[in-house]
Amino acid sequence: MKRSEINEILAETAATIRRHGFALPPFAGWSPDDFQARAAQARHVIDARCGWDITDYGAGRFDQMGLSLFTLRNGLLCDLRAGGGMCYAEKLLISKQDQLSPMHTHVLKAEDIINRGGATLVVELYGSDDAGHFSEDRGGEVLCDGIRRAYAPGERLRLKPGESVTLRPGDWHAFWGEGGEVLIGEVSTVNDDETDNIFRDPIGRWASIEEDEPPRHLLVSDYPSWLP
Repeated sequence: MKRSEINEILAETAATIRRHGFALPPFAGWSPDDFQARAAQARHVIDARCGWDITDYGAGRFDQMGLSLFTLRNGLLCDLRAGGGMCYAEKLLISKQDQLSPMHTHVLKAEDIINRGGATLVVELYGSDDAGHFSEDRGGEVLCDGIRRAYAPGERLRLKPGESVTLRPGDWHAFWGEGGEVLIGEVSTVNDDETDNIFRDPIGRWASIEEDEPPRHLLVSDYPSWLP
């Protein structure tokens, strides 16, 4: 992705979030210079990789397969492993109409996926085989707004605004907006995008960036190079 495209998407995403009445924390508006000047005070934000995330999963087709995210808060894996402390995370995601977030699962993370507003959120579900791999023949069971629901392999849940699904490790899922753009909330255990996204197909988690103009805001994937 070109940095100029990412800058435009960031502006559009922030506007969408505001339109739904959601206020982001102050560091969402920081420039790269702001982040560098405040890196010591913002050490938790940096280490927990809170902030902006724009991805096309390395495929170069953002409008067809991509996602815009903002991690509001996140704990650390050391707390999760210790069984105490900040063991939770919260994100906002924007899924455009028919913009696929591809089939994947997590090893550690359990998550509530919530339609916070907009169009219908479609979540396609499959279960795992005995080794935890994707299975096109197995379903499973999830919670929909706290109510148990069995799903058949390939079943598609259609979540209206206010509705949610709880996914556990081994629940393979893909999602997209149907009929328009969707503001999605994610509440989960600690989020580790470096190692805990297991995709069915051989794709990447992060976008490759062509630096055709300076970044207006840093992405979490920029932190290692900009904020050592």
